[in-house]
Amino acid sequence: MTQLIFLPILFQACIAVLLLFFFGKVKIQKIISIAGSALNLAVAGGVFYVVRLEGSMAVQAGNWQAPFGITFVADTLAVTMVLLTAIVGFAVSIFSAYTLSGNRIRFGYFPVFHFLMMGLCGSFLTGDLFNMYVWFEITIITSFVLLTLGNEKEQLEGAVKYFAMNMLASLIFLTALGILYGLTGTLNMADLSGKLMAIENRGLVNVCALFFFFGFGIKAALFPMYFWLPDSYHTPPTAVTAVFAGLLTKVAVYALIRVFSLVFIPEAFFNNLFLIVGAFTILSGGIGSLVQNNIRKVFSYLIICHIGYMIIGLGLFTQAALAGMMFYLIHDIIIKTNLFLMSGMIIKIKGSTDIRQLGDIYNDHPRIALLFAISLFSVIGIPPLSGFWPKISLIWGGIEKSDYLSVGFILFGSFITLMAVARIWSKVFWKSSTVTAPPNAPLFFDQLSKRRRFWILFPVGFLSVVTLYIGFGADNIHLIASRIAEDLINVDAYIELVLGK
Repeated sequence: MTQLIFLPILFQACIAVLLLFFFGKVKIQKIISIAGSALNLAVAGGVFYVVRLEGSMAVQAGNWQAPFGITFVADTLAVTMVLLTAIVGFAVSIFSAYTLSGNRIRFGYFPVFHFLMMGLCGSFLTGDLFNMYVWFEITIITSFVLLTLGNEKEQLEGAVKYFAMNMLASLIFLTALGILYGLTGTLNMADLSGKLMAIENRGLVNVCALFFFFGFGIKAALFPMYFWLPDSYHTPPTAVTAVFAGLLTKVAVYALIRVFSLVFIPEAFFNNLFLIVGAFTILSGGIGSLVQNNIRKVFSYLIICHIGYMIIGLGLFTQAALAGMMFYLIHDIIIKTNLFLMSGMIIKIKGSTDIRQLGDIYNDHPRIALLFAISLFSVIGIPPLSGFWPKISLIWGGIEKSDYLSVGFILFGSFITLMAVARIWSKVFWKSSTVTAPPNAPLFFDQLSKRRRFWILFPVGFLSVVTLYIGFGADNIHLIASRIAEDLINVDAYIELVLGK
């Protein structure tokens, strides 16, 4: 049964390799990718169900016992992230098949996309920090290829910033690994948890922890290391940006959660650092979203803003705050993916992402506008939609620790989000458009066949249904988030599972 852990990784690898045999054959690649993503969703759901039913599982690759071999661990946190990856991958594979040009697909879009999914699953399931570094590098290489595929000037400019900052983050991460291995002689996360506590030189341990914080902080776009994200995420095709928005920053948030709960036992200095950085991340991302006229840049800054909520939850480190953090992470992955898919739909309908040139979407396409409203109102946190419940837990966690400043920043971030979304809704959906879009662009969506329009809208509708489930089925999501919070606070079960002691 423990071999199930490998399935999400191996399945994505098999899909990617199979696609390489049909390199250049657009129609076959689309079919394989969509069918493979659907099956992968079933696989990820099955692994999630087994872990929820029977408890966490660990397996040692090559039968090398921990901490000497490479460990893979499927606990509730890991399998939840794998399931969310599968949900996003399924939606984006369909959107990609019906919106990307044939040339992008011919030059290897789908194989690279599935290798990216493989790297993400590996990052979530590994129990070894060096192995996490390897999976991170796979995600960086594949994401860089997706970012540059098409060879357009704007893409290449964004790709340079993206690659430079992520390579800097990887170098910092690798340096931290070297220090950590020199201190302990191991990189197994469960083994590190005990050995780091026994080291008397706490200053060196804290310096190592700071390296991890800055390495992952760059990848997660934390303040003040966020500037690369809005300059990169608006440049590639919508399908690529949707994956980046939903998953790539969140894998760094996952790494921060894992490392600063399991490897480095929470201390006052780092808790305060997370609270301060989280607050400024909310502030900088929120204000940035208010001054942008490109709808993709608005959403990019909202990614930054809302990552701050999760970092504050990690800094508070109470049961309620951690549960709220995990609930928000689940909500945010789905919502941010869908927001960028929506931006792609707006391009198809109106031919622009400039808020000043948009308008009349509600008048022209009322049903589509109402579908979009689900995600827009959810990101604000209007009850009982999905963004409301995790904020309640985060606020309660702040009140428990008498950290009213953090509570204030969470509320301030919600207010800024409301202003940004209200601006989008009023200018893009409600107002009359006074600017003429490029020839044929406003009619592009209408000129498509009903079948094609259905399949372009399907991923947005699918993720909207998931969003509604997260909101109206909040009790079930809260149970999962609370279980993860308990595991993050009480790491003994994780250590015993991996090391057998």
